[in-house]
Amino acid sequence: MADVGIPEIDVDELAGLVGGRVRLIDVREPDEYSSGHVAGAVSIPLGTVPDRIDDFRSDATTYVICRSGARSGRAVEFVAAHGVDAVNIAGGTLAWIESGREVVAGDTPT
Repeated sequence: MADVGIPEIDVDELAGLVGGRVRLIDVREPDEYSSGHVAGAVSIPLGTVPDRIDDFRSDATTYVICRSGARSGRAVEFVAAHGVDAVNIAGGTLAWIESGREVVAGDTPT
């Protein structure tokens, strides 16, 4: 579970957003991402977040996901400290899959 103060939603809430124009960033490693990710998620590995902070900036909230929610929680904490409106996805991609939702394989968001 994320630290107190880090905004987060669960995968059911994310599912309600994915059909729209939501900004979703997956901070897992490239091999994890290509093996299966939420459709529309953009890959920005956690280790590159400090160098790619501008990729998190948006006019709307940026949602961040990883495998189980820990790495994405750290990413949200970091980008929020730099003025980005970001929300962690509790349970991550594992919870997404366990809820019966599909993932997309490959190196592109869709």
